Amino acid sequence: MRTLIASAWFDGERYRDSPVSIVVDGERIAAVTPGEHAVAGPTTQCAFVMPGLVDAHCHLFLDGGELDFQARSRYQDAPLELMMEVGRDNVARTLSHGITMVRDAGDRYGVNHGIRGESKVLEVRSAGEALRRPQRYGSFMAREVSSDDEIRAAVRDIARSSDDLKIIETGIIDFESGSVKGAPQFDVESLRLIVRCAREHGLRTFAHCSGTEGIAVAVEAGIDSVEHGFFMTEELLRRMADQGTAWVPTFAPVHFQWRRPEAAGWGPDTVLKLGAILDAHREHVARAAQLGVDLVAGSDAGSPGVEHGAGLIDELRFLLECGLSMEQTLRAASSLPRRLWGAGSADIRPGACANLALFSADPFRDPANLLQASEVVRGAGWVRARAVS
Repeated sequence: MRTLIASAWFDGERYRDSPVSIVVDGERIAAVTPGEHAVAGPTTQCAFVMPGLVDAHCHLFLDGGELDFQARSRYQDAPLELMMEVGRDNVARTLSHGITMVRDAGDRYGVNHGIRGESKVLEVRSAGEALRRPQRYGSFMAREVSSDDEIRAAVRDIARSSDDLKIIETGIIDFESGSVKGAPQFDVESLRLIVRCAREHGLRTFAHCSGTEGIAVAVEAGIDSVEHGFFMTEELLRRMADQGTAWVPTFAPVHFQWRRPEAAGWGPDTVLKLGAILDAHREHVARAAQLGVDLVAGSDAGSPGVEHGAGLIDELRFLLECGLSMEQTLRAASSLPRRLWGAGSADIRPGACANLALFSADPFRDPANLLQASEVVRGAGWVRARAVS
């Protein structure tokens, strides 16, 4: 039995600027009591506690700190064990920022499944391989399907080992032209088939998707979550709100290219386009919050310039800049994704599994304090955040 005393706390839904005592017995929270009340056993004190953070979109096998695009390309042919070591380092970085759960958004090498199997503190939801059309974007994380029969067989196979199903619906953004490359990979009927097969096998679906045309197909087909979603529209947001389609807006990769254009060799005209894309994205995220769209925080960590752990904290800052309150922002990175995915709750309440992030300063007083994670708790494991290995 162990007592945690925090000066302020966020229980997964509401913030309280007052002390709380949380008694953890084994893997569960035995009691949550206002005030400072230590019981028998060790006592830990902190300035702020909340449910462990969630990064809803990352790639554990990729090193976001690697900015050399040729080196990133060569890495696709690296031995599996080297990729696993990169994944383990990324787990440590993730935990060091108070994150206790991630959804890995696909890799064709099996690193996500491997890390899920060996990680004792970080909970990994692994999509395994995603789906894409032949010769289209996504070779590093997806298998090709060209017919309805191949779709059915692929979904059945992926469902044997994966927690969710990822679909590559569009290409990447051509920043020089300020548009998405190519037409959507799947039409409405094909994507509906994928969604239907996934649900038959108990999988939720999420789609790599930007551009009005591609997002419209994804929403019409009933996808559970739109990932990235650049070039959104008001009409699409209303439809998403009506049918419960979630949105993971992933500012961080595009923002990095705007902030560090020399890393990709962008000139002034492209920087202006990047700025315009980000400005429109902020406006649409703000409108999504007003309309009641389920906004979920995901960093796309592993992308150039987006390091695991730190990338999610950047993403929370972007949501705050869009006008979301701190409570809304922390819900988007804790209770909401867990509820949408049917994962176990990490809300701070008696009887719940202990799944906590401790901070040395209160982010409700200063958002910069989100960088002050000091310890993470998941089940019976209490681990100092900056000492995770």
